[in-house]
Amino acid sequence: MAILTNPLSVTTRELFERFSRLRMLVVGDVMLDWFIWGNVSRISPEAPVPVVEVRKESRYPGGAANVARNLTPFVRKVDLTGVFGLDQNGLLLRETLDENAIGTTLCVADDSFQTITKTRVVAQHQQVVRIDRERRRPLPVEIADRIIERVAEATPHLDGIVIEDYGKGLVTPRLAQGILATAAEAGLPVTVDPKPGSPVEWRGVHTVKPNRHEAFAVAGIEDTHLGDEIPPLEDEPLLRAGASLREAWRCENVLLTLGEQGMLLFSGEAGPVAIPAKAKEVYDVSGAGDTAIALYTLGITAGLPPVEAAVLSNLASGIVVGKLGTAPIEKEELREAAAREFAAPGETDS
Repeated sequence: MAILTNPLSVTTRELFERFSRLRMLVVGDVMLDWFIWGNVSRISPEAPVPVVEVRKESRYPGGAANVARNLTPFVRKVDLTGVFGLDQNGLLLRETLDENAIGTTLCVADDSFQTITKTRVVAQHQQVVRIDRERRRPLPVEIADRIIERVAEATPHLDGIVIEDYGKGLVTPRLAQGILATAAEAGLPVTVDPKPGSPVEWRGVHTVKPNRHEAFAVAGIEDTHLGDEIPPLEDEPLLRAGASLREAWRCENVLLTLGEQGMLLFSGEAGPVAIPAKAKEVYDVSGAGDTAIALYTLGITAGLPPVEAAVLSNLASGIVVGKLGTAPIEKEELREAAAREFAAPGETDS
């Protein structure tokens, strides 16, 4: 067991050049994130709730689409695979994806689906309420097969795949097995952000990245140290949960994201490695998990060892939690942060 302090094995310049050649695919539940920004100066006379005076509204790719949004600044091409409706929000989602340079040719638009939409009302930098519009339903077999076929046709033009499961119905055993088989045949690394309660077995994937709550839920172990300030490498229930998940999933790596405690990587035979958190100030954790899986996958697809990919992912996550809303990581801010964090003494990496 160890705490990682070593820098990356390549320069920041070389790493970002590798990123720029990659072609990535994100598979998962796609959503439209809608933000209503305003101010609160009084309480409603109708009920004890704040009155929000709206100043502006904005929309962003949400769910698995936010993972894709975190990849677009760095890579040659990002494609998205998911399902959305032909309703008004579906049209807005497609428009939003186009605006963010996210490819939609592998998506399925179906008039029997309601586009998942999350509307957040934010006032004085605080989220007042979130309104969810969704209608969960099993993924029809014919749509799953259509997606698998499209992904199979695309694999010769891909370098890596992220599966982002938000538990909304897209990631079924049939879909996952089809995509994993196709990726294995093409030799593509696959990472997964899982959802507790999913019947999918993630055997054979490169890395599965649950957070603390998800890890204990899937492992079936009680989190007796939740809220305690115990270092991850001294947290016995956490260590047992991580080891249990790696054995159950038979995957190469399990990466646990632990919020203010950073990350814990289970990889190889040397024992788990703890990566301390880098966030200086936390404003909003929305989307931090999306950033974590996106940058970790970029790292391993670009040839970094899992530990170094986790360090880069941890650095990126520390940046986005300092932003309000589901803001993605930007290329230049990560480049500058990585150059400061990983440059050897006397090295310039501009």
